[in-house]
Amino acid sequence: MAQIFINANRSAGTINKNIYGHFAEHLGRCIYGGLANADGTPRADVIEALKGIDVPVLRWPGGCFADTYHWRDGVGPKAQRKTIVNTNWGGVTENNAFGTHEFLEVCRQLGCNPYICGNVGSGTVQEFSDWVEYCNMPGVSPMADLRRQNGGDAPFNVQYWGVGNENWGCGGNMRPEHYADLCRQYATFLRSYDNDAPLYKIACGPSNDDYRWTKVVAEQAGRYIDALSLHYYTLTLKDGDWQHKGSATEFSRCELYEALRQAMRMEEMVENHGRIMRRVCPEKKLGLVVDEWGTWFDVEPGTNPGFLYQQNTMRDALVAALTLNIFNNHCDTVVMANIAQIANVLQSMVLTEGDKLLLTPTYHVFKMYKAHQNARQLETYAETRLLDHEADGLPDVQVSASQQADGSILVTAAHIDDAASLPITVRLGGVKAAAVEGAVLTGAPAAYNTFDAPETVAPRALATTLTGDGFTAVLPPCSVAAFTVTPA
Repeated sequence: MAQIFINANRSAGTINKNIYGHFAEHLGRCIYGGLANADGTPRADVIEALKGIDVPVLRWPGGCFADTYHWRDGVGPKAQRKTIVNTNWGGVTENNAFGTHEFLEVCRQLGCNPYICGNVGSGTVQEFSDWVEYCNMPGVSPMADLRRQNGGDAPFNVQYWGVGNENWGCGGNMRPEHYADLCRQYATFLRSYDNDAPLYKIACGPSNDDYRWTKVVAEQAGRYIDALSLHYYTLTLKDGDWQHKGSATEFSRCELYEALRQAMRMEEMVENHGRIMRRVCPEKKLGLVVDEWGTWFDVEPGTNPGFLYQQNTMRDALVAALTLNIFNNHCDTVVMANIAQIANVLQSMVLTEGDKLLLTPTYHVFKMYKAHQNARQLETYAETRLLDHEADGLPDVQVSASQQADGSILVTAAHIDDAASLPITVRLGGVKAAAVEGAVLTGAPAAYNTFDAPETVAPRALATTLTGDGFTAVLPPCSVAAFTVTPA
């Protein structure tokens, strides 16, 4: 029996809806065959499916692709757009049929905010500044006139802009001091054209636990930006070899718990980077944007190694649930997150094959958690049992909770024990429950959905019993649960 306590009287703040954001890169079949058709137009069935998880923000065009992308290649008549080779991912031809207007149309149809990552690695300040002007300038200017010529009469008012991507690696192999100087320069020339919605500038932050990068960039460029990014993937490398990350669908119990242990390290990253930013840049409250996160395993056998296509199992669902709970509970630090990636790449929401589409276990977690968006985070505490994992002990259950504007409460729990069920007693402080509705996603750790069996891992109802001060339920092994509490 596990005791879970929810305190409706204490909160770390509002859970920014952008924590539930997504990422789309020109990589493999994420764009063409995923978000879009071959001609760059939005793929209707994928858009309709994604509406079910209330996508709040979408990052594009990369990723490593961003720092080789020149935005003018992707505007204007499609027959006149440049054809290039995607040297980052698979060496395939990119005809630029999906560019700025097509991306913003996807965002319009999804009802989400666009987040554009600009080219600092191989671009220029002028090029980046022109892109902002093209998207946002309402008056008369060369770039605004070009936008109108290309069919965009009204400005797009793109608020979120990334000042480069992974500039410590594929974005230029820079030292933090050099990048900080470039960031200051670029940020200076990225103009806000709407005083009511100024640009939100996101600097390239660290990879994993590179705390020196965070310190240097925050110290030297913090006052020119609004947030730093963080990239952290859940990996199970074989002897530290990036070429051997393990199968997405065939793994041992040890590999299961190693992946979950790595996922739980996100809390360490968020706390440590957040602490550094607050200490070295006290004059400005910088946000943390975890704009690449998720699982990264070996590609599916027989697929292009540069396409990063992997299946999505119940193990991935647990990683998603653990990570989102961490973000919820640190909503005073994390202002946005973007799981990698939205379709057909890494830990995706949907997989497609021709005209077929399936929803992944990770998609279902995002749908179960979506009421956390813009809700008031609530203090939680769980009495856990540690599961032995080599030298580490992993807590068997992890939770987060929030209260919506109508007073209802969403409690989400990740139960990682793959061998036993867990009875839980949830006690509510500061509110009394009139009704509780439970849902659960569960299955064997390696269970996944296929085009022939798309409902193998799907949510179902979970029985609950009201008590005097809360409710009880039983979590199945290897499960993610969501409880919606209606207050009395």
